[in-house]
Amino acid sequence: MKCTFTVNGKPVETEKGGSEALLDVLRGELGLTGSKEGCTDGSCGACAVLIDGRAENSCLVPVAQVQGREVRTVEGLSGTPELARLQRALVTAGVTACGFCVPGMLTVASEHILAGEELDGVSLKQALSGVACRCSGYRRILQVLDG
Repeated sequence: MKCTFTVNGKPVETEKGGSEALLDVLRGELGLTGSKEGCTDGSCGACAVLIDGRAENSCLVPVAQVQGREVRTVEGLSGTPELARLQRALVTAGVTACGFCVPGMLTVASEHILAGEELDGVSLKQALSGVACRCSGYRRILQVLDG
């Protein structure tokens, strides 16, 4: 079964249009390795992507569900001053130890930024609550994203 959709603005067609996880197609077939496989059950958020502008855990999304839809991975998060500022802040502050959770955090935060929402400390923490940080850099990442 074929599945066609758009990834980071480019049309994609895959033969894996059944129940295979979107994450597996993104990483294995398309070489987009920014989204990480951390749990395969949706509990860590490391595989977050934007599907039609909403953050989803790609390990839980069957490829068939993205037929005709727009998928944006962390590799495709660019083009706005707000996103660039967020990315620069993380790099400049050196908040990552392992970096495993950062793509998921950027993606989830981007959902809100691209929707025009203001993220204060409380709303940011709530938005990122579904992304687990493995190396205890979570508080520092939140500080940088908040400030």
